Amino acid sequence: MILNIQLERRIESSREILKEITATHSPAAFANSFGAEDMVLTDLICKAVPEIEIFSLDTGRLPAETYQLMQQAMEHYDIQFKVYFPDHEAVEEYIRTHGPNGFYESVDLRKRCCFIRKVQPLQRALKGKKAWITGLRREQSPTRESLPVSEWDEGNQLQKFNPLTEWTHQDVWNYIRHFKVPYNALHDQNYPSIGCAPCTRAIAIGEDIRAGRWWWENPESKECGLHIKKTG
Repeated sequence: MILNIQLERRIESSREILKEITATHSPAAFANSFGAEDMVLTDLICKAVPEIEIFSLDTGRLPAETYQLMQQAMEHYDIQFKVYFPDHEAVEEYIRTHGPNGFYESVDLRKRCCFIRKVQPLQRALKGKKAWITGLRREQSPTRESLPVSEWDEGNQLQKFNPLTEWTHQDVWNYIRHFKVPYNALHDQNYPSIGCAPCTRAIAIGEDIRAGRWWWENPESKECGLHIKKTG
């Protein structure tokens, strides 16, 4: 397939953003959760700015397909990803108190699980970094409609960059197909957004692309805590 002019411009813009990050905010790291957007950024980083560290958060509840893609991507790009796990004592205490699936019972318990399995490991991953990079896009959800390219992350005390913020869902997939980028097999089973296995489901035709994440909650609460701005 041939890339359209708009996507070519967005690719070049994202590439320039990544290069600028390395020039002004090193050391920088990219948080890769192995979704479609993150695989686009993995491809861009490995080809243009390999000095940017790529890491992933292994929550212990990821789908088998995500681990398969992690292995495939490491082989495809001949790279070793840094992987961070949650504190085992915190996980054990949560399960003792609330059970393995306590996160279905309330938003607070779900956010507590995300805090243990994602937020705390992220804090360790970002220690000593000046910037972190994400695959977030404005189009993804109501909580991301005003997402800037660059913003100060008060919680982690560093600059946060979203190089794909203006990209559309179609842009992402046109890039993946054009450059033959490895992607999660669950995307072919109507999983546009993929997180932990018990918190992710396939969506129906016409549903929002984030409808399969924490589907039992209201759209306004559908964030894990990694991308919440602290106010006050």
